[in-house]
Amino acid sequence: MNPWGAVREQYLGFAEHARDSPCFVDWSTRVAADEEVLDWLAGLPPVKQQPNLVFAAARWHGAPAPGAYEGFREVLLGRAATVRETILSRATQTNEAGRMATLTPVLGLIGGEIALVEVGASGGLCLYPDRWDYDWSPYGELRSGGPTLRSVPDGAFPVPQRHPSVRWRAGCDLNPLDVTDADAAAWLANLVWPEQDDRRRQLQVAIEVARAEPPELRRGDLFELLPGLLADAARRGTPVVQHSAVIAYLPPARRAEFAELMRGLVADGACRWISNEAATVLPEVAATAPEPRPGRFVLGLDGQAVAWTHGHGRSFGWIDGR
Repeated sequence: MNPWGAVREQYLGFAEHARDSPCFVDWSTRVAADEEVLDWLAGLPPVKQQPNLVFAAARWHGAPAPGAYEGFREVLLGRAATVRETILSRATQTNEAGRMATLTPVLGLIGGEIALVEVGASGGLCLYPDRWDYDWSPYGELRSGGPTLRSVPDGAFPVPQRHPSVRWRAGCDLNPLDVTDADAAAWLANLVWPEQDDRRRQLQVAIEVARAEPPELRRGDLFELLPGLLADAARRGTPVVQHSAVIAYLPPARRAEFAELMRGLVADGACRWISNEAATVLPEVAATAPEPRPGRFVLGLDGQAVAWTHGHGRSFGWIDGR
């Protein structure tokens, strides 16, 4: 899915990406063939045309989901001004805690005391890998009596022997969400795909975890805020910058600039870098993997691919020898 692509192609691409949601596959496919809706979407700023955001805004204003395309269309066009205002004022900030089940094995490779910094943190729900247990059956698990995240490995991988030791956690976002705020929490729940009640339940647990120890989230551009975050992190432990399904929302030129920045920081020893993005988003990282896995994210450590992951953390495949 490319949020900077032509509208029709975005929705056709999302139909492939959203195969876990029959409702969204139907809506996306139907949008791509609906000239009136495509014309309406073309009137939005390019980064606001993305399916996840448009579908969430329509659902926010009453479009039934799961539900027929006609219900979505009626809300989108019948309440056009209200839906447009929501699209313009909000953002796609899916804060999927399940991704920690694929990120935590990489944190295990780093080890030691970690100061965790998340770029595009949304509500900061992925800053708590030490507060969750993990079930990677049949290859391993981590248990300490906390809530459990489940991810299915398609083969052996380096199972962490202990939970990450996170000594400090912080993040940045253009529009950080306060998980103690009921409206912000409701918007996050609204972003979960229609049929996925398990993800909605997991989100509520993740919100409670974060509310018990609210994260430090700074508002602003990542390029401006990252140096200060890393300086603060370095006083607490090994700085680790992570991001997941975030860099796609940067224009392509800025993606390349971000990758260059991170490679430089890693080379200078300023931090470790965990990336989890679609293969086309950071092609330099994807190019280090031995073979493509269509529809999967590339999980990278310091610019080297280590695994292919499901976008919501439901499964992953470790790359041999990494």
